[in-house]
Amino acid sequence: MSGGVLCAGRLYCDLVFQGLGRMPSLGTEVFAEGLSLHPGGGAALTGAYLSALGVPVTLLATLPAAPFEAPVASALGAAQIDLSLCSTAPDGADPQITVAMPVGEDRAFVTRTDGPALPRITGAQMQALKLQHLHIGELRTLAEQPWLVAAAREAGMTVSLDCGWDDAMGTEVFGLIAQVDVFLPNQAETEALEQLGMAECPAPVTVIKRGADGAEALTRQGSLRLPARKAEVVDSTGAGDAFNGGFLARWLEGASLRHCVEEGVRCGAAAVAAPGGLSGAEALRETCPQKLKVPG
Repeated sequence: MSGGVLCAGRLYCDLVFQGLGRMPSLGTEVFAEGLSLHPGGGAALTGAYLSALGVPVTLLATLPAAPFEAPVASALGAAQIDLSLCSTAPDGADPQITVAMPVGEDRAFVTRTDGPALPRITGAQMQALKLQHLHIGELRTLAEQPWLVAAAREAGMTVSLDCGWDDAMGTEVFGLIAQVDVFLPNQAETEALEQLGMAECPAPVTVIKRGADGAEALTRQGSLRLPARKAEVVDSTGAGDAFNGGFLARWLEGASLRHCVEEGVRCGAAAVAAPGGLSGAEALRETCPQKLKVPG
């Protein structure tokens, strides 16, 4: 790999409630067996898995407001993610927090966003950092910051994009998706976009993450589908972002589509086996501390 990856997107503090017997409903109360705090957001979590696989990662994001800025920054620093391009939350901003509630093999979220997702940088600044690739953590960030892809192209970078759930998605997002090289939605997001009229393969490489049913990669030449790995599910938060990290680490090295999907599935299995989106990356780093090599 000739350069690192810039991961851009909203950064959250994830409050993960563990051991829920069911989801809360109106008028009732549910008690959790545990609570943990982790960095969250697609850009940061994908970056953590890329870093665990030996890929240099720089994060472009706004750190959540106090009192969550310090623990989030500390955890990302421990994950060997460069935070030099991150900005601090403006005065008076609410902390960007996601409450994650995993139950069984699925989860639900309540999220508060506030202020700009990330600071603006130019293609020349990206080029000076000698970066190879831009990964955008969610479609909503690209919609808010449409200059991102143009700046990356100016720097000669390839671009990938996760989707992220957004009830406000409309047909205007199709043009944004068409600009990237790799699009990485999950099954529910794909179904929502297809109901709006999205083409089956809206980007040169489209990878649909299907959770316990594995993943499917589509190109204009065909498709490939692989099953998920068996894993004891502790918390599925961040599993899709972990898949992104594994897939992109291989894709950037020029591996076959099959090897890319296999690595994504492996990282997804590591993610669900630990609470919070970052813990699986920490375990993965211990077993794979060196940069991946493309199979000969």
